[in-house]
Order: sequence, then structure tokens, then C-alpha cells
Amino acid sequence: MKLFTNEQLQTISQTISDMEKTTDAELMTVVATKADDYYFVPTLWAAIIALFVPAILTITPLWLELTDILWVQLSTFIILTLIFRIPAIKYRLLPKAVKYRRASLVAREQFLANGIHRTKQHLGVMIFVCEAEHYVEILTDYGISDCISDEAWQSLVRDFTKDVKAGRTFEGFIQCLEQSGKLLANALPYTEDKNELPNCLVVID
Repeated sequence: MKLFTNEQLQTISQTISDMEKTTDAELMTVVATKADDYYFVPTLWAAIIALFVPAILTITPLWLELTDILWVQLSTFIILTLIFRIPAIKYRLLPKAVKYRRASLVAREQFLANGIHRTKQHLGVMIFVCEAEHYVEILTDYGISDCISDEAWQSLVRDFTKDVKAGRTFEGFIQCLEQSGKLLANALPYTEDKNELPNCLVVID
């Protein structure tokens, strides 16, 4: 499913361009539909539940042969594995710490892969979103972190995360960009014309 319309992508790009006219910082936005496929999750949960099937059957009034019990156990495992592969269910079975750790790793990979750490004055900023995990992170190079505290960014992350959870990712992006622009313009006002990072939203399927 397409996360953004062409008009929304253009709006995000234009918002970044306008923001960079007020600050020396270089900003890039990245959104991933998911951080991982988590193939192990359906199998793991199905196996755990299937392990208890024989014990449950032994306390029921049903008189089943061992072969029947094994077939029920195997059928339970297969059926639950298929059910737990449904994304809406699968992501609910994942501990938040696992989802966030994986999404954070992808964020750092993108920060390096897109060369955000290689801007001339080390003034790169990346706003990263993982849609399926409802994860938002803002990563900055040391030229930014020397001027703006992590606490200032965390307020923006909290608000944006709420928007992502509510299905308002585009609206959250615009609001986060506007608030980020104000922070950056105050700390690092515009002094020269440069554009070292792409202004378009990078979408990772």
C-alpha cells in the first residue's frame, strides 16, 4: 500500500526546501514501511501454544489416541502459524523493545547509507519513521547535537509518534518538519546557500 500520494510527497519536499532557507542545517527524511519481516514470530508463538495442546486434551472428557493428539497438535501449529502471519496480529505479538530495537538499527543504517554524517559542517539531521512499528527517531550529526539538546528533539518525537499511531503520518511529518525548522533556525541561522542532501522523502518498502 502506498504510504503517501504524489501531492503529499511534493509537499514534504517543498517544506524541507523552505526550512533549509532559514538554517545552515541539512535535513533528510526517511520512512520505512517496516523494519523487519519478523518471520520467526508466527512460528515461535504457534509452537509455544501447540506445546500445551496435549496437556489440555488430557484433561478434557475426550478419549483420544496418541496419534489423534499429535494430529491435533500439528494442526494447531499450522493454523496458528498462518493466523499469526497476518500483520495486524503479528506486530501485536512483538514486544515493543524488539520492534524499537530493530527500527533503531535501520535508522542508523539509513543515517550512514545516505551520507548524513558527511555534510561539510556536520550539520546533518535525519527524521526517520518506521510505519509498522510506530517508531520515530531524529538523528543528528555532532554539529547539531552541540547546539540542540536531545530533550528538545524528544518532544517532537513524542508528538510525531502519536500521529503515526493514529494513522496521520503525513500530518505528523509536516508538523515535525515545521517544529524542527524553528529549532534549527534559532540555533543555526542561515548563512550560505547549499544543498548537500536530497530534499525528497526517501521511502523504503
